[in-house]
Amino acid sequence: MSTIQADPAPPSDPLQEEGSTGRAGDSIFRGLATGAGMIIMLALAGVAIFLVLQSIPALGASGEQAYGADNIVVYIWPLLFGTVLAAVIALVIAAPLSIGVALVISHYAPRRIARLLGYLIDLLAAVPSVVYGLWGRETLQGWVFPIYDWLHDNLGFLPFFEGPVTTGRTILTAGVVLAVMALPIITALCREVFLQTPVMHQEAALALGATRWEMIRMAVFPYARSGITSAVMLGLGRALGETMAVALVLSASGIVTFNLISSQNPSTIAANIALNYANASGTKVNVLIAGGLVLFLVTFAVNFLGRYLAARGRAKA
Repeated sequence: MSTIQADPAPPSDPLQEEGSTGRAGDSIFRGLATGAGMIIMLALAGVAIFLVLQSIPALGASGEQAYGADNIVVYIWPLLFGTVLAAVIALVIAAPLSIGVALVISHYAPRRIARLLGYLIDLLAAVPSVVYGLWGRETLQGWVFPIYDWLHDNLGFLPFFEGPVTTGRTILTAGVVLAVMALPIITALCREVFLQTPVMHQEAALALGATRWEMIRMAVFPYARSGITSAVMLGLGRALGETMAVALVLSASGIVTFNLISSQNPSTIAANIALNYANASGTKVNVLIAGGLVLFLVTFAVNFLGRYLAARGRAKA
């Protein structure tokens, strides 16, 4: 008579056993990590609730209470336009430059030079925004004025360079300053992503006869696509929320225009709050906070879109 032997029990997972024993260290670490995450969520919810409640009185503001606008929408719309325009200009300048610098550091420069260049790029992130603003106001606007004059003379038929050129403190100058401020963030993240590309993939491409650029295009970029997207979106968030640099550089008049080199420039939400909050009172404070709520929602949407695109890129990889 044959006997039926039961299958041996599958090997247990040490991590599961360790978690199930309820060790004090694991429980404390789990609680601290969960608590930290909850604190962040509560702080974010608290900020959102504060902005919403303080913005409600601004819904009916008009005239003097809304800084001369007919209603809150008419007041905030040019500021939102200027915020997005300045951030897009910064991103158009900073994104390709940052990716190029990151590639030089990770794949082209000798190790010693790459390390020094990486340190210098990282130091740019430590410079206060007010210093960037003063640099843009006192130095950069003088450098770019002849360039704007040339753009007006040769490309004035385009709506971006209609002019007239009377100052270097334009929305384009503010975009350049924001690009310099976003560059270290995008560069640092792209550099780390490029360095994480599997060496075997790169060596296989080179062994098949690819040049270094072809290897980067076929092996590094596909692997780092989601990381590049996240870095660019993080840089966009940095540009959207910048305050003092834009407030110091921009000669704003609160209009909606695509003319990038004129003295008539749209302002940004953050810069407008910084310039007007000290003298605001009553409903004007609520109007400024309503602008902050719009900026909060735009920044949240940008971060959400960045995470979505990064996750989609990882799924395709």
